[in-house]
Amino acid sequence: MNRFKITELGQDVFWLRDSERDHLAKVLRLSPGDIIVGFDNTGIEYTAVIVKIEDKSVTCRVLSTDHPDVEAHTTVYIVAGLSKGEKMEWVIQKGTELGMEGLIPLRTKRSVMHLEGSKAQDRVARWQKIAAEASKQSHRVREPQVAKVCDWQDLAVHLPEDTQWLIPYEEEKTQRFTTVLDSMDSKRPIALLIGPEGGFAETEVAFAQEKLGAKSVTLGPRILRTETAALAALTMVLAHFGDLG
Repeated sequence: MNRFKITELGQDVFWLRDSERDHLAKVLRLSPGDIIVGFDNTGIEYTAVIVKIEDKSVTCRVLSTDHPDVEAHTTVYIVAGLSKGEKMEWVIQKGTELGMEGLIPLRTKRSVMHLEGSKAQDRVARWQKIAAEASKQSHRVREPQVAKVCDWQDLAVHLPEDTQWLIPYEEEKTQRFTTVLDSMDSKRPIALLIGPEGGFAETEVAFAQEKLGAKSVTLGPRILRTETAALAALTMVLAHFGDLG
């Protein structure tokens, strides 16, 4: 069944508006009587029948509710240094499919992309839309949130105080990823600090270690592209704690 993010939830009824309404009526061309699934980012899934399609909204009557066990049990955030091209979009889309909790875009010294003001807001809105579409495709019931573009000194405010920080770093030669994961608490959030093209500067790694308590780890002997490193690290964390496979 087709899935939609609920715009407004009532008593045994919900409404779809704006892009969700247009996708249902204009793209999928569904009709009253068709059955769909809605979710509202609370972990609940609603099976419903379309009752009425109007110019600005679709009214759906709830038939049943469910709490599917589809979200990762370990909360993992990706903190991604701004990178050019479609790399950020790729990480957001695939990270959502894998089960990330959210993504924080980070300005870094070696970032080729520079985002400020309205340009940054527009880009974040686009990234959030990508996360929304990937959530529906992968049958998630909570949509990962993409934070506003931030700087190092503002990074910690975007994540819970008990967050555990990991920084895959090409200069780290001894501390293996899986060994560090053995010492971490799967019930506390984990943030993965991923550098842009060219990686993090030494001063940035030092900041992460000293101010955030981040542990540097190696992803192996080969140098990975930024988007590969992000998804590989996310996969390793979720697999280690039993959220994949």
